Amino acid sequence: MVTLLGISGSLRKGSLNTALLRAAANLPADGYRLETAGIQGIPLYDGDLEEADGIPVAVTALKEKIIAADGVILFTPEYNNGIPGAFKNTIDWLSRPSSDTAKVFGGKAFALVGASPGNFGTLLSQNAWLSVLHTLGCRTFSEKRLMVSRAHTLFDGDGKLTDEATAKRLSDLLAAFAKFAMR
Repeated sequence: MVTLLGISGSLRKGSLNTALLRAAANLPADGYRLETAGIQGIPLYDGDLEEADGIPVAVTALKEKIIAADGVILFTPEYNNGIPGAFKNTIDWLSRPSSDTAKVFGGKAFALVGASPGNFGTLLSQNAWLSVLHTLGCRTFSEKRLMVSRAHTLFDGDGKLTDEATAKRLSDLLAAFAKFAMR
């Protein structure tokens, strides 16, 4: 069975990306298992902090989840037409020490998904992530993309995905990515 890890890159309690990740985790899975993670508890990267205290526990725990997964899906918000600072900060921590980069990212399958209240989904954020993932040596999935626009209209008051077309697109992406992750 393929193990996928979905990481929400938002700290917000009512995050659309966290809601989309929860929706993904609740979809029927055929041949894969989707685990979920977030970026809460990860401090701002500071080389002096790393030198004095080492790698934070939250970073180490997330590293272990990534290493154990066959593929990772970044559920990314888009802030000011780019990568959210807190999410990029998390990836920066995960690449420390630099001797861990290949173990955590090297050759690992990564996919990008995102939800936004705007009209373009998370197109610019997802495009910006590509150079970061390339630099880290990841295998990026490009067969399907999911950029959910006007996402605030697709979830109910409890954060449950109510749009069947989006659920189908998400399900199709997960199935295709699981196959990609095993190649």
